[in-house]
Amino acid sequence: MSAFFLSLAVIFLAELGDKSQLVAYWFATRYKWYVVIAGVTVATLVVHLGSVAIGQAFDQLLPERVLLVIAGVSFIAFGLWSIRGDKIDEEESQVKTGRLFGAFGVVTVSFFIAELGDKTQLATVSLAGGRSALGVWLGSTIGMVAADALAIAVGLLAHKRLPERMLGRIAAALFFIIGAITIASAFR
Repeated sequence: MSAFFLSLAVIFLAELGDKSQLVAYWFATRYKWYVVIAGVTVATLVVHLGSVAIGQAFDQLLPERVLLVIAGVSFIAFGLWSIRGDKIDEEESQVKTGRLFGAFGVVTVSFFIAELGDKTQLATVSLAGGRSALGVWLGSTIGMVAADALAIAVGLLAHKRLPERMLGRIAAALFFIIGAITIASAFR
């Protein structure tokens, strides 16, 4: 599977029920949908570019077998993280950017901060090792924005929370499968 499509699928699934998706959902109830999508897109482009750079750097430092085992174990850890789920609290989602950038600035900065150290950022780092940097960056960004667009649509239409527990379990199962396959490929 190409780096683009693998990254798109993995990040889309990882984002379902994730804290940053909840941030996008929450903002969709307060701001115009296109402002939220624009802010999410800009923040994701920046965060995932850095994540890909880190993943590519690790790829140059460690042997392929070690990277595959690390990536596989990290996917299993993301699966466990998906089962646990994320919560957003009111304070964490409110970032003061002043009136300079308005709603766009608030959404962009909040989403950027919410994404730092998040499982989707770490998954992007794992995916970047040994794969096309451009493919991983674009695929992970599109996967993230698509999942968050889904949350925004739900926020606009239903004003209810996504069924986090079910989505978390589905994402966890897929992460476990991807992790096991990745670890097994290290020993072929």
